Amino acid sequence: MDVVKHSEWADTKFTLHLLSQILGKIKLETAQQEPQWGHVTLAITPNGFTTGLLFYEDQAFQVDLDIYESRIFINVEGNVQAVLIETAKPIKTYFKEIFKALAAKGIHVEINPKPQEMAYKTNLNEDDTPLTFNWEQAIRGLKLFHFAAAAQLKFIGPLRARKMKPALFWGTFDVSSLVLPGIREPYPEDKVIEKAAFDEHFIEYGFWTGDDKVDVPAFFVLPYPFINKELDSERLKPEEAYFEASLSEYFLMLDKVAASPDLTQAMQEFFRTTFDILSEELGWPDCSYYFAPLDMPKQKT
Repeated sequence: MDVVKHSEWADTKFTLHLLSQILGKIKLETAQQEPQWGHVTLAITPNGFTTGLLFYEDQAFQVDLDIYESRIFINVEGNVQAVLIETAKPIKTYFKEIFKALAAKGIHVEINPKPQEMAYKTNLNEDDTPLTFNWEQAIRGLKLFHFAAAAQLKFIGPLRARKMKPALFWGTFDVSSLVLPGIREPYPEDKVIEKAAFDEHFIEYGFWTGDDKVDVPAFFVLPYPFINKELDSERLKPEEAYFEASLSEYFLMLDKVAASPDLTQAMQEFFRTTFDILSEELGWPDCSYYFAPLDMPKQKT
């Protein structure tokens, strides 16, 4: 398992994060609204990430960020225009080129250019600071996203429960999925993002790529309502996992298990044991049916 530290691709990751903000904000303005902001997430693709199918008036369109091709593809009903991803191009130029391509095909979308959930606060359509794009680093980072999505989907997919499948949350630039039992729990403060994201019980399974303070990527599990007390349990697996009460999150640092002889099993143990502990702590009704086997032939691949 290639554990890519934050410091090994920080500048390129920052560029991709800013570009994901543009794609995500386009989706925010055009996709049908869903609970927990599910309509604004970006799907992970073999080559990067995408808005998926969107509609503007009577036109269908999609915006894809393709790391392998180093391009952003703007597809309006089969008419495709490309924006080149390259080192030294500022986010202001990307912004202009993307919206110019959309407008040329009749897609006149306006977004709030202020970045969301980032320490970086300069408007996306104003900053002319040259950005970095290193193709090799970007590919390594994309493979992390693929690994995270596959691990989460292996756990989330078969569950007989309401769920949000793994996707890129462009505000925090992590790959996450949710399990929701349908229990209402309004957020106690009047905050635009939070009151829609946290309005019912859930358990979030996420993958975070690190930052300047924590250089190693990690999987995390977050319950809502938040649980800010110690949740030590002998049931928690693997042994490298731990709970941080101040953050109400379980963590499993990727470098601690990357060399595991069965990494897939380690990840599934982490997801299942945290689910059992948290669903009981949150008082969810009997969840055994969630794990009833699917009556389908076993896949050959």
